[in-house]
Amino acid sequence: MSEKKMSSSRKRDLKSLMLAIANTRLEKEQVDLKAAKEAYLNENCPPLSFPNGVEELQKLCKELHAKIDKVDDERYDADAKVTKGAKDVEELKFKVTDLKGMKKPALKKVRLSADQMLQALLGSKHKVSMDLRSNLKQVKKEVKEDVQVGDWRQNVEDKAGMGGRKKMFEGAEA
Repeated sequence: MSEKKMSSSRKRDLKSLMLAIANTRLEKEQVDLKAAKEAYLNENCPPLSFPNGVEELQKLCKELHAKIDKVDDERYDADAKVTKGAKDVEELKFKVTDLKGMKKPALKKVRLSADQMLQALLGSKHKVSMDLRSNLKQVKKEVKEDVQVGDWRQNVEDKAGMGGRKKMFEGAEA
């Protein structure tokens, strides 16, 4: 769809019309607010009548004290409700975290050498360098004795007979 552009005079006329409507609405809202305020004050705060005598003054004071006590009781009850609600919310949050469990943060892969790890843990106290390869135990390779494998027939002939068996036992004892 092609959009038709408005002329600047049309835009200006629409803008002024919108501002005029908004202005009348604001004035009406202010008048309504003022009327609501006056109605509330007339309902909750009757006009003061100045007493002529001491008895009327004492009566007025008693009435004011009764109203103050009533308002204090309502305020205390509202405060108790708010604190109870806040306590319930905290308990429910605690239960939710118990049921849900603690979230484990995703761990990042960090490449640190042993020296860097110790320095991060101990701070500036770390003086000794950690060369792990130098601390490894050195293992010497044992050289196996090569038994000369000779002709098997000769070995069998040497062990043949009583003389050969005697040599076997003598070799085992030695």
